[in-house]
Amino acid sequence: MTNIIWHNPRCSKSREALKFLQDKGHAEDAVQVAFTKILTNIDGFEGRSALKTWMHRIVVNEALMILRKIKRRQEQSIDGLMPKFDGSGCRVEFDLTETETPEELLEKAQTSRAVSAAINQLPDPYRIVLCLRDIEELSTLEVCEMLDISEANVKVRLHRARAALKKLLEPVLKGQKP
Repeated sequence: MTNIIWHNPRCSKSREALKFLQDKGHAEDAVQVAFTKILTNIDGFEGRSALKTWMHRIVVNEALMILRKIKRRQEQSIDGLMPKFDGSGCRVEFDLTETETPEELLEKAQTSRAVSAAINQLPDPYRIVLCLRDIEELSTLEVCEMLDISEANVKVRLHRARAALKKLLEPVLKGQKP
């Protein structure tokens, strides 16, 4: 069943798993386990949410479980991705006055790929929080529950992930090749 679903480019479940795991094989495993759980537990679906939402949550949870199990990467420092500050403590920013607007940049496929690539460069703990909050649009409390971490930890990781992502995207925003 998973192969049929996985090879369908419109299958959002496989794309969701791949977003978190960044490995097709692991994503396939997550989707397969998730669909097995969905089929096994469909009688337990209480209808408090849409079926699609319930299924999505199971796929995301399975992807996160696999990510926890494999621990593919060691904890990586995010310090090199953080913004720079001058001697007076002010953040050093590049001049945006001569660049295109973010809306114009995001309309271009090349920029969209650069954003995705930049997100994928973030260490897992930061990338996952960023995806759950900013892409999946889950609340801070929902992210806390899913990842079993404190609200303060979610907020710190999200802040650092956004700052690092901004730094990674500076060349794109300046009109340079990423």
